[in-house]
Amino acid sequence: MPLISEFLGIQVYMYWDDHNPPHFHAEYGGMTSVISIRDAAAISGFLPSRQLKLVLAWCEMRRDELLENWERAKRHSELLMIEPLN
Repeated sequence: MPLISEFLGIQVYMYWDDHNPPHFHAEYGGMTSVISIRDAAAISGFLPSRQLKLVLAWCEMRRDELLENWERAKRHSELLMIEPLN
């Protein structure tokens, strides 16, 4: 599972052969949440409230890049690093 971004102790990953809807995995302190790219909403898992808010805000700002990586993953292409939240 390639790391596509990292910020404020949060790691963001995306699988090559993952299922729909388009999403990514965010990890923080041993906790993981699956985030819908289109909705910028948690699908499953758990992150502390502050970190979840940061991840969702980042998702909204980087939606186009995340969706491009999702398409690249479906083609088994190299995934690109996405700029972290500043």
